Amino acid sequence: MSKGKKGNKKKTGINAHVLVFSLIVIAAVLTYIVPAGNYDTVDVNGRSVIDPETFTFIESDPVGLLELFSDIHTGMVNGAGTIFFVLIIGGVFGIISATGALDTFITSFARKMANREKLIIPVLMLFFAICGATMGMSDETAVYVGLLVPLTIALGFDAVTGFAIVVVGASMGFTAGFMNPFTVGVAQGIAELPTFSGIGYRLIVFGIFYIMAVIFVYRHAMKVKENPELGIYGKFGRLNQDRKQQPAVNMTFRHKAVLGVFLLNFIILIFGVMKYEWYITEIAGLFLMFGIIMGVIGKLSPSMIADSFVKGAAELIGGAIIIGLAQAVLVIFESGGLMDTILYYASDLLNMVPSAFTAVGMMILQIIINFLVPSGSGQAALTMPLMSPLADLVGVTRQTAVLAFQFGDGIAATLFPTNGALIASLTIAGIPWNKWVKWYIPFFVIQLIMCAVLLVVAEWMNYGPF
Repeated sequence: MSKGKKGNKKKTGINAHVLVFSLIVIAAVLTYIVPAGNYDTVDVNGRSVIDPETFTFIESDPVGLLELFSDIHTGMVNGAGTIFFVLIIGGVFGIISATGALDTFITSFARKMANREKLIIPVLMLFFAICGATMGMSDETAVYVGLLVPLTIALGFDAVTGFAIVVVGASMGFTAGFMNPFTVGVAQGIAELPTFSGIGYRLIVFGIFYIMAVIFVYRHAMKVKENPELGIYGKFGRLNQDRKQQPAVNMTFRHKAVLGVFLLNFIILIFGVMKYEWYITEIAGLFLMFGIIMGVIGKLSPSMIADSFVKGAAELIGGAIIIGLAQAVLVIFESGGLMDTILYYASDLLNMVPSAFTAVGMMILQIIINFLVPSGSGQAALTMPLMSPLADLVGVTRQTAVLAFQFGDGIAATLFPTNGALIASLTIAGIPWNKWVKWYIPFFVIQLIMCAVLLVVAEWMNYGPF
């Protein structure tokens, strides 16, 4: 083969579906190796939490070959809420795209933001970080990704820039969580700490995380701006780039009406999440209703609305399947009785960690657990009943243990494929999970080091009240 042909050889990466299926196989194999165990649970303020004194080994129930494949179906069923949420959001964006309103807006906005597009990164990341820190924004990020990704591409950046503005921005706020009711609120309640106590230190953490995130995303965006070949463009490609150089386009009254309804949809969404604690079912229903309304305003026939919806949903089917596959990993760990065993051995290992780094060990444990329990409030209910008394035993304040929990939960949530919200957002952006991980790992390492430093400082200053 000639050198020229070698140079043109197409690079192939790991298929995300194959990768997650490999994790399913590994999980099944572990059910034959790791002994099953069980903790009793008790009811605390309406939550089912672990009693840390009740661990016992139980008879193992290894996952057989047929059961392995059956658990994939079970995972699909368990992940159905998130799967259909993704498909509905994709379908609605298909309808909006068919009206031409969003495309016209992006082209017009890109022209108006010429030479000022750099402001978008710090301003919007601050907005999403505050949302993450105060109302626990995480799953809702998927609906913003569909808007920001094509916009940032139009401004000369790439899909990862738009994705990171939303997801990394919200994640940094979620991790700092100075008033996050779903992580800090739940964890402090279990640890018997005053709600949102220790907020001063978490505000400092929020500022540090925000600056780190903006610098990292900004540097990437500027590299892509200078050399577009370095960008990752997802399903949008580079067709939307440099729209500010395209001829001026006029937004019709119909376009403005569609976008007005689109904005109203987001206002109602934010109100519903904050006031009535809406989750993906209500959000999906809201988007579907407004999607049909926007289609009617956009003068689409009923058949065109339906066809556009199906086309938009079809583009996201690959990512939706990954959500179900990732859920299958959790099904196998639960059916094989491995979840509690992992907790038991991990808590024992923490007793062997030097006292100055005990909180760092707690954070690493929480990162591992996050792979199995991607829900922040669920992870708090699972691990804090163990971490709170353990903190007392090893001389770490309970407030520091809560901080270790929120750090481990927060920074891992933007990495693992078992997080349905992450996969949903990546699917909407059209960014393969493996490409995202390759881009995100350097920042993950930076976060890990910074979190370790902040935890050592918390231990040193006896971060409390207790």
